[in-house]
Amino acid sequence: MPTFIARVQDARGVRKEKIVADNLRDARATLRERGLFVQELKQDSGFSLNLSPKSISDSLAKVSVKDKAVFSRQFAALVNAGVALVRGLGVLSEQCQNPKLKKALLNISSDVQQGVSLSDSMRKHPECFDGLYVSMIQAGEVGGVLDEVLNRLAKLLEDVARLQNQIKSAMSYPVTVGALALIIFFAMVRFLLPIFANIFKDLGVELPAFTKFMMGISEFVQDFRNVFLVLVIAGLAIFAFRQYYKTRVGRETVDRFMLKMPIFGDLIQKTATARFCRTFGALTRSGVPILTCLEIVRDTAGNQVIANAVDEARREIQTGGMISIALQKEQVFPLMAIQMISIGEETGELDKMLTKVADFYEDEVEQAVKALTSILEPIMIVILGGMVGAILLSMYLPMFAVFEQLG
Repeated sequence: MPTFIARVQDARGVRKEKIVADNLRDARATLRERGLFVQELKQDSGFSLNLSPKSISDSLAKVSVKDKAVFSRQFAALVNAGVALVRGLGVLSEQCQNPKLKKALLNISSDVQQGVSLSDSMRKHPECFDGLYVSMIQAGEVGGVLDEVLNRLAKLLEDVARLQNQIKSAMSYPVTVGALALIIFFAMVRFLLPIFANIFKDLGVELPAFTKFMMGISEFVQDFRNVFLVLVIAGLAIFAFRQYYKTRVGRETVDRFMLKMPIFGDLIQKTATARFCRTFGALTRSGVPILTCLEIVRDTAGNQVIANAVDEARREIQTGGMISIALQKEQVFPLMAIQMISIGEETGELDKMLTKVADFYEDEVEQAVKALTSILEPIMIVILGGMVGAILLSMYLPMFAVFEQLG
């Protein structure tokens, strides 16, 4: 069936609507039944080139975890209050600030109005709603507990967002100080060292080896072609690394190295464990089949080594084995987490035990992030002071030779 684009007006003002109908007359009639005054109606050609700044910014917009969490919480409240799905989606799309999510909600509302299920219509927009989200919505539709599932989704997404914010806040300080150190170092080498180089040249002083080295760096950055060349090489190295990481072997190699890194490896393992248990627990509690749960958790693991372990657990389940035994064989998750999962399997309360494990390791991540921040702060200060001190030392060393000649 063709899709039509209409400019309509009601008590809330003028806006655009998409509608699927057999022809223009049916589309106009459907819009009028909804109480909308049709100002313009035309068939969607399926292709349009719009290079306006707004359209470009809308296409580059991303749907964050926080956006989905807010939508889930509001949608759950509307569904619980007895508001129809189409009406609820329309209300939320009007107040949505994210242009990509807003467009997806409008399309989903149109699909639901045509009789498509909510989960199937959301599945058409993977950039907004991933497999985890769609599977839980589908389970909520089948079980008739959509509002409850939406509340669980909101809680899950809020926990994920909180975890991400903790890690970002821990990394913001070293990144900021590191960038500041590079800027100060470049400015001093580029503008300050040449002044002293000319002074030493006029005095005819024999420069120490360290000062010659710093002067060489200064001469190198004087030519912007050299700086551009360094940036190009760095960009090519980053591009090559990303291409290598896209391969399965590269992803496994890098992710395994990340897990074995001192300090950071432990943080990555705890973060992955918390995410696995939180997601797995939310899916099983919502009634999603366990094999489907493991598929979704595998795809959202964020680490190929952990994803492989989850995939092995899924194959173990298919042959009648236990999840905890399969995870223990891979030696990826902490032993305490595996033991608690094993207890959950034996008692038949796997979802509750997974939630407890997730709570525990999220607290562990929070403490690890605080400890990491306290370690990184003095290290970055020492690095910044060392870079500035190296430049000052290179300037003062020749002065001792000058003082000796004057003496």
